[in-house]
Amino acid sequence: MSSDSPRIFKPQDKLNSARIVEGMDRTPHRAFLRALGLGDEDFGKPMIGIVSQHGDNTPCSKSLGPQADEARLGVASEQAIPVPFTTISVSDGVSMNHPGMRMSLVSRELIADSIEAVIAAHAYDGLVGFAGCDKTLPGVLMAMVRLNCPSVFVYGGAMLPGQWKGRDVTILSAYEAVGSVIAGQMSEADLLGLEKACSPTVGSCPGQFTANTMAMVAETLGLALPGSAMMPAVYSERLALARMAGRRVTQIVREGGPLPRDLVTRQSLENAAAAVAATGGSTNAGLHLPAIAHEAGISFTLEDVAKVFERTPLIADLQPGGKYLAVDLHRVGGVQSVLKVLLDGGFLHGDALTLSGHTLAQSLREMPAPDGGVVKSISQALSKSGGLVVLKGNLAPDGALIKVAGLQQRVFEGTALVFENEEEAFEAVSARQYKEGDVLVIRNEGPKGGPGMREMLGVTALVYGQGMGEKVALLTDGRFSGATRGMMVGYIGPEAADNGPIAWLKNGDRIRLDTHNATLDVLMDAALWLQRKKESANRVKPYLSGVLEKYARLVSPARLGAVTHSGPEKK
Repeated sequence: MSSDSPRIFKPQDKLNSARIVEGMDRTPHRAFLRALGLGDEDFGKPMIGIVSQHGDNTPCSKSLGPQADEARLGVASEQAIPVPFTTISVSDGVSMNHPGMRMSLVSRELIADSIEAVIAAHAYDGLVGFAGCDKTLPGVLMAMVRLNCPSVFVYGGAMLPGQWKGRDVTILSAYEAVGSVIAGQMSEADLLGLEKACSPTVGSCPGQFTANTMAMVAETLGLALPGSAMMPAVYSERLALARMAGRRVTQIVREGGPLPRDLVTRQSLENAAAAVAATGGSTNAGLHLPAIAHEAGISFTLEDVAKVFERTPLIADLQPGGKYLAVDLHRVGGVQSVLKVLLDGGFLHGDALTLSGHTLAQSLREMPAPDGGVVKSISQALSKSGGLVVLKGNLAPDGALIKVAGLQQRVFEGTALVFENEEEAFEAVSARQYKEGDVLVIRNEGPKGGPGMREMLGVTALVYGQGMGEKVALLTDGRFSGATRGMMVGYIGPEAADNGPIAWLKNGDRIRLDTHNATLDVLMDAALWLQRKKESANRVKPYLSGVLEKYARLVSPARLGAVTHSGPEKK
């Protein structure tokens, strides 16, 4: 076999769906299928589930219905049976900055669990998964890897930016503008104009925020078709792409592979982490990559992600830390243009497998040189290490995460101003009850303690909009949006609910963070610091019920992906 040949997979002896259509005892099953419109000629054909979160609750998911319908046509063109179904989505944009955000990360698990339930119960042979929001992407990817059935992932695409006063604007512009109004730097009339202009189409947020970051992860892992991640939601090319996904998954069923766990390996996970670092992507990747790895039985923790971040140069000038948006990256070659530079520079595993069965190196062979603007060469790198840094120290023994892409300073020392939850912090920041040199601490927002690990974009955008983005620091055991920028440190572990050091802090404590040395410390005598631990041990836990109670009982620490089940045996 030549080096350009795809890997050959052995087809399974019998379709998974045979268990519901073959034999006399499956007469009732076939009767149900006939009620759906199937006939004699359909029994024995592959049955392909097509899942999306199409709905009107978020622009991220609004475009998924037409795309999923095109995938149905692609499946049918390969003489297979398409079976569309839907699952939930929670809009981070709508749930941000109020108690509803506690449901956001929880929804990732609900999505993965619900897809597993449908595919396993109905014995489908393959899966095409569509997603568009921050948690729907990793939720669908986790389900694919958990099920390990023939699968193709399709991102719904990002919205186009708006135009306001001669410049591109996004939803991040609106968040930060609220802070500018509070600071007296913008009028409310201008804020209204920006509100009406910043989100002109359906699709996900257009910067290298969480959705686009995870779309890049999906393509880099090989679970999505090449060239798909950065294509805008409103481009008609997406309909052809969806049909291609439907055809490809049916081909994989008949060819026997590659399956998701052929694609998600330690090598491909390191490649995905490198792609995130090289583009200054969302800190949420530090949460979702370990969770996807967990579904494959691979131990790939926040520390493993950090090692890749440290050795990978920042080569893409993307918002929020940089200048350009997803559509700009699409125009210059998309994800593959970033991967080609990293591969040629020795920063990727070229033998990782892709959806075609070819290796990553083979699939990138014909990619041209970087454009030099959106994507730089290694010699032009914006930073020698990636746009994300994992910090450790006596305040974060299990690690914490900061996005350094775009930061003007990399070291900060200041005085703690402690808040017990996001609402307290938002009220104080809105009233400008803080000062330059403060370290704003928001605790009790971790996976277990929130519960649900809320994003702090409402607070961080206010701080940045008030012109204080690097004049203060903000620390939390909660999460940040992919749109967050500034001196913001999240995912601190252990979290306050586990009596981690963030729970021991008091107003006035001196805190130092150093992104050059990857440290986060309280400047205090060690004996006194341990005494604080004893004082904090009996913290009152909030009363919980419903889904949040179940989630809090099961969820693992952020450094392990905040997962809620044991997963397969670790490799």
